[in-house]
Amino acid sequence: MADDMAEESAEGRVPGFVIGDIEVFPVVEWAGPYVPLDTLVPDLPPQAWRQDEDQLVPDHLQGGRAVVALQTWVLRGGGRTVLVDTGVGNGRERPGNQLFHQRQGDFLERLERAGVRPEDVDLVVNTHIHGDHVGWNTHEVGGGWVPTFPDARYLIPGADDRHFGPEGGYAGGARPDDRLMYEDSIAPVHRSGQAVLWDGTHRIDDHLLLEAAPGHTPGSSVLRLRSRGERAVFVGDLLHSPVQIPHPECGSRFCLDPRQAELSRERVLERAADERELVIPAHFGGSGAVRVAKKDGAFVFRNA
Repeated sequence: MADDMAEESAEGRVPGFVIGDIEVFPVVEWAGPYVPLDTLVPDLPPQAWRQDEDQLVPDHLQGGRAVVALQTWVLRGGGRTVLVDTGVGNGRERPGNQLFHQRQGDFLERLERAGVRPEDVDLVVNTHIHGDHVGWNTHEVGGGWVPTFPDARYLIPGADDRHFGPEGGYAGGARPDDRLMYEDSIAPVHRSGQAVLWDGTHRIDDHLLLEAAPGHTPGSSVLRLRSRGERAVFVGDLLHSPVQIPHPECGSRFCLDPRQAELSRERVLERAADERELVIPAHFGGSGAVRVAKKDGAFVFRNA
């Protein structure tokens, strides 16, 4: 695996975008070829990646393996700093995933090189509760887990909190990782009083709106950004690879409800094409974003 594939700028961050008055950029925890594309998106027609190979290689596909990035998107503007998803974190017990298990990295240093100290963060958005989206919610201090961002509110989908937490038996007890993840990355935020649960839609401010987009998990969501007539949508894990855009019926192997995820993906892509929203998934390599349009009744994309 090609560690740290994304290059930082001189200021210590990967170049991003400006959406109206809002600066948007990723801070990458890890990036590189991950698993074969047909393993990540198992229902994908064999010829699908070849049709868009010029757009996929090398940012999204290398040697038949899907390129993924574990990254946090930073939004800065209007006197507010917002983080969208928080990666894997350090020192986690994740026996079901060796890439995540007991990982040690320099994410917080990268965040600070990008000009964001933990105490600068006003809001953390977890698009859903999975181990690679909530890990840096907390860090270890004195043998226990405490919130990494001491002055932030953490917006957490209520449906996921119920499913992955004790109310849902830690996702029914199917995977030990789910209980471990909830207890080290979500429960401490509840205990600190910083967690805000929401369902349906949640208006953050004039620029930001959270909307439910279930299927990948029960509480999966998208975050819409609008500023001065420009638009973007952070879609979490609705998309793992651009090859899903022409084939929205093809979900990732991680979707808990594939049919519901398909419906959410189609709805979000339709609106992105209609409203010219920049589509920013959680794990895309390269710039991390794509433009979506409709052509002959099908979705098409180009790298942003």
